[in-house]
Amino acid sequence: MIKVGIVGGTGYTGVELLRLLAQHPQVELRAITSRSEAGVSVAAMFPSLRGRVALSFVAPQVGNLEDCDIVFFATPNGVAMEQAKILLDAGVRVIDLAADFRIKDPAEWEKWYGMKHAAPELIAEAVYGLPEVNREKIRSARLVANPGCYPTAVQLGLLPLVESGWVDTDHLIADAKSGVSGAGRKADVHTLFSEASDNFKAYGVPGHRHLPEIRQELSIAAGKTIGLTFVPHLTPIIRGIHATLYARVAREADFQALYDERYRAEPFVDVLPFASHPETRSVRAGNMCRIALHRPQGRDTLVVLSVIDNLVKGAAGQAVQNMNILFGFDECAGLTQIPVLP
Repeated sequence: MIKVGIVGGTGYTGVELLRLLAQHPQVELRAITSRSEAGVSVAAMFPSLRGRVALSFVAPQVGNLEDCDIVFFATPNGVAMEQAKILLDAGVRVIDLAADFRIKDPAEWEKWYGMKHAAPELIAEAVYGLPEVNREKIRSARLVANPGCYPTAVQLGLLPLVESGWVDTDHLIADAKSGVSGAGRKADVHTLFSEASDNFKAYGVPGHRHLPEIRQELSIAAGKTIGLTFVPHLTPIIRGIHATLYARVAREADFQALYDERYRAEPFVDVLPFASHPETRSVRAGNMCRIALHRPQGRDTLVVLSVIDNLVKGAAGQAVQNMNILFGFDECAGLTQIPVLP
């Protein structure tokens, strides 16, 4: 058994972590912190966890986090970078679900996130936590930067193509849609029911902060700088990301076989038969990415469809997957839930 702490357990990713960890056979939840809800029982705030999580939220300074084996930061950007070093120095492993350690260039991070980085010395050490790429590095990591939700869907959809060099990597396009839970559990006008329901819109078209993360990691996979146009959209659903990805063929090959082979041993990537149409509801509440390839009219453009649950494979589930790798557990432990339908 390992002792686990969560910083910021009141948001959507925090409660999703609690849902998954409460079912994990090797986990003992020790501390769940919240500045605003200290003293409130977890079950009172999240009745779905009644009978499964007996803890109450505690203030961060009395959370006994240094007694844990691992601490998850399910916090806004800028929090983990202020606290991670203290925990790492105490021998605690850290998984940050925010973006503090994802981008390797501190100046680039500061440009996109609009604040000074408090721990640039830790950026180089942090391992980017996409298991399908960095599994071996994750095993020995102290600090894991859990990928963003859009970056997970886009990267898993495009990785086989950029790794192979069989497409034009200068003009990749990612057209991605997310449910409103991706905006977090806070009161913003654009996520109010009357604003988001019965509506569909693009946002962040000039540049979204997930763009440099996706571009960085796909460039590493390609062995050269890639060109990517990334446009996110807000859809009137609660959970789910659907990424429609476009790449121009540079070399003819069996692309379906490429994907089948690349992900054959991956427990949380499901490559569907050619020309299938994966749906967000097929991954709801599950730690799964489903992918399908299309070749419209047999022309020179490949279309890749990639779907995930933004709160699971796009956040908390992937974080638990990383924890399993860190501690040598079965990678699927605590993550075998079948997606919910309808």
